[in-house]
Amino acid sequence: MHVVELRFECFDNTTITAAEKAINGLLEAYRANGQVLGREFAVAFNDGEFKARMLTPEKSSLSKRFNSPWVNSALEELTEAKLLAPREKYIGQDINSEVSSQDTPSWQLLYTSYVHMCSPLRNGDTLQPIPLYQIPATANGDHKRMIRWQTEWQACDELQMAAATKAEFAALEELTSHQSDLFRRGWDLRGRVEYLTKIPTYYYLYRVGGESLAVEKQRPCPKCGSKEWLLDEPLLDMFHFRCDTCRIVSNISWDHL
Repeated sequence: MHVVELRFECFDNTTITAAEKAINGLLEAYRANGQVLGREFAVAFNDGEFKARMLTPEKSSLSKRFNSPWVNSALEELTEAKLLAPREKYIGQDINSEVSSQDTPSWQLLYTSYVHMCSPLRNGDTLQPIPLYQIPATANGDHKRMIRWQTEWQACDELQMAAATKAEFAALEELTSHQSDLFRRGWDLRGRVEYLTKIPTYYYLYRVGGESLAVEKQRPCPKCGSKEWLLDEPLLDMFHFRCDTCRIVSNISWDHL
């Protein structure tokens, strides 16, 4: 990921309220299209201009060719708020984050966790994140539904990792059950991505608990019941199961590894 600063200059008298609404609207549109990462953006006012610093998947993420219709509309709304189009200043590569995939994968998957800010779409050959704006819009012109699913998955993951309240069990059900709402939405998005990209796309089904390692190895695919999905060697040192029919990858319970 890369650190980029956007600077917004006023070309006429405006108000903090109008500028705040227009700038935040643009940043949210960028986020919904996968062009900027994270959930919160600091916007500062100093020396007559507004500055926002953010993370992007690639150095060129804010290029106009990647803009969604919402982003283009938000850029027009800057003019109404008496702001010029933002000037971009590249700060540098973030040393604490992952590098985006540059190659076309042979397969891909939806995978995230509460510690990841990057795209939930991963290259199946390397596990590197694939910037969402690099694929066709998944719904209504951008990738808002994908970002929303990722946010919900991460919220459930954080609850189960904290293991401090009864909410942990409800969160685990969402992460591990193929009948949960979270699975259903994510699996449908997976299918949409596969249809748009023509690349086999899988859903990662989290697994924890279970009786023993031996029992885990006999665990069938939860969707079709096949026991042929156990792999001889784990994919990417993480995924011990893969069902090509149901497009699901999973792990042997982390409690038994």
